[in-house]
Amino acid sequence: MTAAIADTTGERVPSSGAADATSAPTNASLSDWIAVLAGIIGAFMAALDISIVNASLPQIQGEIGASGTEGTWIANSYLVAEIVMIPLTAWLVRVFGLRRLLVACAILFVAFSVVCGLADNLGTMVLGRVGQGFFGGALIPSAMTIIALRLPAHQQVQGFALFAITTIMAPVFGPLLGGWLTDNVSWHWLFFLNVPVGIVLVMMLSLALPSEPARLEELPRADWIGIAGLTLFLGAGTVVLEEGQREGWFESAHIIQLTFVVAVGAVLTVWSQLRRAEPVLKLRLLADRSFAGAFIVSVIMGAAFYTVLYILPVFLGTISGYNAEQTGIVTMYSGAAAVFVIPFFPLLSKVLDARALVAIGLLAFAASCFMDLDLTAQSGRDEFFWSQVVRGIGQTLIFLPLSQAALAGITPEDTADASGLFNIARNLGGSIGLAGNAILIDTRSQFHAQQIGQSVTANSALAAERLTQGAAPFIAEGMDAASAQAASLRQLGILVRQEALVMTYADCFWLFGIAMIAVIPAVLLLKKPAEGAGMAMH
Repeated sequence: MTAAIADTTGERVPSSGAADATSAPTNASLSDWIAVLAGIIGAFMAALDISIVNASLPQIQGEIGASGTEGTWIANSYLVAEIVMIPLTAWLVRVFGLRRLLVACAILFVAFSVVCGLADNLGTMVLGRVGQGFFGGALIPSAMTIIALRLPAHQQVQGFALFAITTIMAPVFGPLLGGWLTDNVSWHWLFFLNVPVGIVLVMMLSLALPSEPARLEELPRADWIGIAGLTLFLGAGTVVLEEGQREGWFESAHIIQLTFVVAVGAVLTVWSQLRRAEPVLKLRLLADRSFAGAFIVSVIMGAAFYTVLYILPVFLGTISGYNAEQTGIVTMYSGAAAVFVIPFFPLLSKVLDARALVAIGLLAFAASCFMDLDLTAQSGRDEFFWSQVVRGIGQTLIFLPLSQAALAGITPEDTADASGLFNIARNLGGSIGLAGNAILIDTRSQFHAQQIGQSVTANSALAAERLTQGAAPFIAEGMDAASAQAASLRQLGILVRQEALVMTYADCFWLFGIAMIAVIPAVLLLKKPAEGAGMAMH
């Protein structure tokens, strides 16, 4: 990995392997593309394992003896560990070197995947998932770093298009692959699948990335207060957001204690930012206008992307009665649309600048949410087809130029830090979105149930007719009139709650549609990546 060299005027000029400013741009070498592909494979593997267990949680919980509440930690422990590791990645690269760090993380990710596959109790499974999340957390931002540092500016658009596959396809493809493996092979292969992929990844990283000397002398001088602060703030904060609504927020002593930990972490992080010249996480990068705009959009987009990716399978499973494979097919519509659009992105980026592409993507995502406002209990695959297609197009038009704009103007030495911050934004947005969505579902489902209940009273002719119709099948089976009436009343109650839930999901789509429109002004902060601006080239 080479860096830009300062000339006598203070301008950054490419290293010797780069094209001269007055000559034709030099294309990336085969080694560069192997490095980029390795980074993307690692990021895809790590991102895939976030969601691959979602469709298989009931089977995993049953075999390891975990309750439904305990089983949520099979998914959440990965996210908590990952969000802690992401901001530390840039510092670890400086200490150990990119190749040494990524090879070690890939090996340990695979090792903890095997721990998960062999787990026969909840403790072992959570240990494996924490290890997966922590070491996988370094693989995702590193992919952006490799693209920015190994590809010349005129080819970075292709690199970021490939990276978009990890951010869009992995969360979508994960539940479908996980459901298929669980139904047709075994849930253990959700984790054992990483072994052959990891072996190939280690070989590619070792071949394509140059060896760099470790700088272990940096360890004693490290920003340990900042590291502790970030670990406490992000780790405990993610748990609070994920578990808060389930535990009644501040009615829970556990949540109160974790909130105190978050506050301590925040204080330590602020102290680090104010007192250290080189803090572990360079929040000063947010002073860059374009990066700040990309960060804001990424937070909101992360909230919408991950929350919609959560509520759609829940709706299809609980309301429409779809199994994991059927649900996976519906979620794949957006992924298929993204794959269709990605090859056209280099051409689109020449016609429209980053701001226009992101704004169009946000409007498309908003439109897809508004297309789902007319949900009914009968809504299924056909009703979600076009909204999912439009959503997939919107996601692609947001993620690709946003990844480029986030690093435009960032110096090579800050690229790894910026990549980490940018990926934190998306994950943090996802946690905030899911927490807010849990609150929305609880409050709005109660509201809609009360609204419907006001019209379903003993004095309502329609309700009385529905109760009579509902009781008829029970009477025909030999049930007495009073018991049949009670059974019919229970059915009506279930129907009311179901309709209230359908209306609540429509509220969720409406809210995220509005959020997509509201964040459009932040797009004005972005700037189109200039040829070679802020990038080290080879």
